[in-house]
Amino acid sequence: MNTIKKLGLLALTGLFVFSCAPQFKSNGNHGLPPGQVKKVTGAKSAKQYAPGQLKKNR
Repeated sequence: MNTIKKLGLLALTGLFVFSCAPQFKSNGNHGLPPGQVKKVTGAKSAKQYAPGQLKKNR
């Protein structure tokens, strides 16, 4: 009975640890920085690929 409690506690601890792992979200550029996407697409500016440089609706 004691070993079952230890295994259960170990499994529960493992679930808590692995559920808090960071989740990385892609920015739509396939993981490339804006300058590299500009080179691949042949664009003259990387502004349209940078997430902080999007035009605001006014």
